[in-house]
Amino acid sequence: MSAPQPVTTAADGLRYGLLGLPLAFCALPLYVVMPHFYATQWGVSLTALGSLLLALRVLDAVLDPWIGRWCDAWAQRSMAILWRAMALAAAVLALAFAALFNPLVAPTQALAWAGVSLALTYLAYSVVTVGHQSWGAWLGGDAHGRSTVVAWREGLGLLGVVLASTAPVLWGAEALGWTMAPLLLVALLALHGAPRPQVPATHPTAPSERGRLRAPWRNPAFVRLVAVFALNGIASAVPATLVLFFIEDRLQVPVRWQGLFLGLYFLSAALSMPLWLRAVARLGLERAWLAGMGLSIAAFLGAAAVGAGDVLLYGAVCAASGLALGSDLAIPAALLAQVAQRGSQALAGQGVYFGWWNLVTKLNLALAAGLTLPLLAALGYTPGSRDAAALQALTTVYCLLPCALKALAAAALYRFFVHSAERHPHAT
Repeated sequence: MSAPQPVTTAADGLRYGLLGLPLAFCALPLYVVMPHFYATQWGVSLTALGSLLLALRVLDAVLDPWIGRWCDAWAQRSMAILWRAMALAAAVLALAFAALFNPLVAPTQALAWAGVSLALTYLAYSVVTVGHQSWGAWLGGDAHGRSTVVAWREGLGLLGVVLASTAPVLWGAEALGWTMAPLLLVALLALHGAPRPQVPATHPTAPSERGRLRAPWRNPAFVRLVAVFALNGIASAVPATLVLFFIEDRLQVPVRWQGLFLGLYFLSAALSMPLWLRAVARLGLERAWLAGMGLSIAAFLGAAAVGAGDVLLYGAVCAASGLALGSDLAIPAALLAQVAQRGSQALAGQGVYFGWWNLVTKLNLALAAGLTLPLLAALGYTPGSRDAAALQALTTVYCLLPCALKALAAAALYRFFVHSAERHPHAT
């Protein structure tokens, strides 16, 4: 492992974490705005969009462990080399992301344009994201220190999603790319001056290249954590994919409310980060995350009661679910860094762990889009529908399906981590 070099000042935290802002600004539109944009403005069917998102996400996810291994290799040579690789990928990301929301083709070719633009966006985004996450993990520290590093990255990321949730309403989806590019440039310059950990070379007895890629899956704690993370991630990705449809058709309010609700959701998550850090210090990582899952279930059970015009009720749902989101952002990555440090002993670098982690993250989003959009279409829902049966199907998939998945994730978290820690308090 690298020698611990935790972030101890606000300036260090800002320089490291600022890149989370443009990356989150980019991520939100990819799974929230993009399907709605192409379905409503370019006439692409929900089934075609769902199939495209599923196929590209799976293809993109397969590359992530290799990207993680490349990030390890670049960082072992020097952090400056890793930074330059991230900067090159960021340039591709800025151009592809702008192209995605500014199609220069006829509507009949919009799906193909989206496919090419998304493929380049996903690949470049993966390089920058895995490099950034690995950089933070290499900074080391105890549980509170790791969660602090993650909180800087994810807290600033939440500011990015607040901007991304309001920008399409204020300026239109077409302006997203041109807004993200300067933010990305400033953040990369800030990262250039961030703390740079010393990343050790591969251990002399480390396994082969293929063995290093597989090493995380021989770590039982990692396998258990991934199981929890996947269930919880799909539960969160389903409503994220459907939120604009829910606001537009179930709540039936003007378009300007979309940005307000999304802004409230992510602002609540940002404000909750210090609270979750306190919860981690008091309860530990696992129990704090369990509390966040319980809050999320309560919030989405409340969302099932939302009807046309229930602005205050849905606002409360957004605030409560946003508070719960803070735990999903601050805690799992800190748990992963802990598991990786205890299990890898430099046989597989942090980048490989985060590569696999991002693969699971993308599969969560792919499954959410690839399964729920065709499912809604099969149940008779189409964008703009006011049919009672179609709206009930939308409510069931948006609210109740995530609750069931969250409950399974909470049960797995308790069984694999909380209960295990109670039985074996000294186990590492």
